[in-house]
Amino acid sequence: MSLKDQGKIGYLPDETPSLGKLLLYALQQVIVMFPATITVALITGFQVSTTIFASGLATLCFIFITKKRIPLYYGSSFAYLSAVSAMAVAEGSAEQIAAWQATGILPAELISKAQFGIIMSGFVSIAAGLIVNRFGAEKVEKFLPASITGSVSMVIGLTLAGNAMSDLMGIGNTINGLEVAAGSKTAALWLIVGLVTFLSTCIYARYLKGLLSQLPLLLGVLTGCVAAALIYFVGGVNLFRSVPAEALAASSFKLGDGSIFALPAFTFPKFSMNALAGIMPIAIATIPESTAHMYQLDIYVNDIAKEKGKKKYDLVSLLGNNLIGDGLCDMISGVVGGPAGTNYGENISLMAITRVFSVPVLMAASIVAMIVSCFTPLIKIIYGIPLPVIGGIEVYCFGAIAAQGIAILIDKGVSMFDSKNIAVIALVCIIGLGGQYAFSGNIPFFGIMVPCVAGAAMAGIVLNLILTLGDKTQK
Repeated sequence: MSLKDQGKIGYLPDETPSLGKLLLYALQQVIVMFPATITVALITGFQVSTTIFASGLATLCFIFITKKRIPLYYGSSFAYLSAVSAMAVAEGSAEQIAAWQATGILPAELISKAQFGIIMSGFVSIAAGLIVNRFGAEKVEKFLPASITGSVSMVIGLTLAGNAMSDLMGIGNTINGLEVAAGSKTAALWLIVGLVTFLSTCIYARYLKGLLSQLPLLLGVLTGCVAAALIYFVGGVNLFRSVPAEALAASSFKLGDGSIFALPAFTFPKFSMNALAGIMPIAIATIPESTAHMYQLDIYVNDIAKEKGKKKYDLVSLLGNNLIGDGLCDMISGVVGGPAGTNYGENISLMAITRVFSVPVLMAASIVAMIVSCFTPLIKIIYGIPLPVIGGIEVYCFGAIAAQGIAILIDKGVSMFDSKNIAVIALVCIIGLGGQYAFSGNIPFFGIMVPCVAGAAMAGIVLNLILTLGDKTQK
């Protein structure tokens, strides 16, 4: 098969695009991971540059840990948001909490304590991976069947719908001194930019041909930024953002005044029992999520392999290695001062859309992310992307995550007429979505707060086991 035909069909994990294409694909991967990863940093108060650096470093390590066989990008996980915030409130002094609220940056001492819990959470994923490698992936399917992994994937995408709509609409935000109030001119212009970004991305994905057809999200972001620039020059409303001074002040090393080059603010972990008890168990939520992502990859990669006449890649057989890699990456991110993470559904969505599953592309993306984290002008440019542009991309990507959950159910032949499947899917969806919208993502359960995705996954596992008892068809 010629390279020309190969480019049209896509790239498999062990295939490498030409240098120009590789860099473009890598840049797109960084842009796609950026909204969610940076949002986690902003919500928790972790340093933005450190978070981006940790994401790139962990991804690169993950690729080598899994022997370049699994095309996944590691980014910050939303599952840990409430746990980190609760730990900070429990451990922080009044002065530290006040400083956090004023600057949006968590004091270094509290980040260090969170790092301890994040590192310890890695052991949970590693243990799960070792169990999978010992007893086989087929055994795991008895505890994590497609009815759970598919519905958890849907919940992950849909629980992020609020974030996407909030960024798309902008109501309640303040940008450059302008409050985005309902019915205001700023709100209307904000929504226009978000819709331009979303619609242009859809159009690019649907109608462009050749190389351009594989860059819809990158082109969508650029189109959204052009729309925001036109609004600024014509209407005088500036939707572009700026980097807070506090985000650059804590750099580990600056070249000169740091206006060109500044290393991220690296911190070291510090023991905290609150972090151990509150953060470590959250890793349970990322195990079904990571499993779902492996099933998604397996579907799409093997589809391209079939089109190319190549043998099946069978990525699901690497589930154990993937979980071990996730755990080690949590430790790596935690050591340098980054949030806990998981492999990213957003990047899987991008790979599914563009049909580019090349591991070398992800290696290049991880290096680009680390470079971006060190060069102040690049940080400012990326940080300056208007929030409505990010919102438009989030609508597209988060919805794709949910759609891929449906793809798992279909591909695995999950019967929607089976009472057990219906019960499990119903419980996972209601707890996951209900917990998000009724309790802001944390469900009160006998005196403890359970993240809705973790609660949905665990409830689905327990109910599936109960309904499986006495099932003679289980092998």
